[in-house]
Amino acid sequence: MAQRARPLVFSASAKHTATVIFLHGLGDTGFGWAGAVESWIRRGKLNEVKWVLPHAPRMPISAAEGMSMPGWFDIAALNGGIEDIRGRQDEPGLFQTREYVNSLLQAEIDAGIPANRIVVGGFSQGGAMALLSGLTAKVKLAGIIGLSCWLPLDAKFPSLVQESDLNHETSIYMAHGTADHVVPTALGQLSHEALKRQNFPVTMKLFP
Repeated sequence: MAQRARPLVFSASAKHTATVIFLHGLGDTGFGWAGAVESWIRRGKLNEVKWVLPHAPRMPISAAEGMSMPGWFDIAALNGGIEDIRGRQDEPGLFQTREYVNSLLQAEIDAGIPANRIVVGGFSQGGAMALLSGLTAKVKLAGIIGLSCWLPLDAKFPSLVQESDLNHETSIYMAHGTADHVVPTALGQLSHEALKRQNFPVTMKLFP
């Protein structure tokens, strides 16, 4: 695995008993979500939680005509077309990032945090990774969050889950804006419905 920058970390302000690992979207870094975490901290919320905000490596992105930017995996198109996103998926890149997320999970477990006190979440491309990594994790997690995202490798997903199905009862929260022109709202809804059909406890909230 390529050398990666160390994640941005916000330590728990009280006794550390839980961790949230949250993955940013395409072209962003962990710093893009620092303000949201700092807001929680200022309001004295979740004082026992350590926040881990990883940074994606820079890579050529096909949807940006090969321009290099932070990305968790390559993506062929981001033009609002559902089949463009589902059509040509970067399976090696998805699996490489899943391996990295697994290493972050293991680091927290090695530090004494039980897996069932760890939440994996993300936004857009990071949310896609959170769903894939969380639902096929080799440990039982506390929860999974996917914001403005979709379930990648959906056709292959049932077989991936069979390899490690420890999170079939783990709560999943999805949220999407109703006017998302980058990751179509309908794609998020299709992913939600696919997970429901497979009896995952997933809820989805739409925001105007």
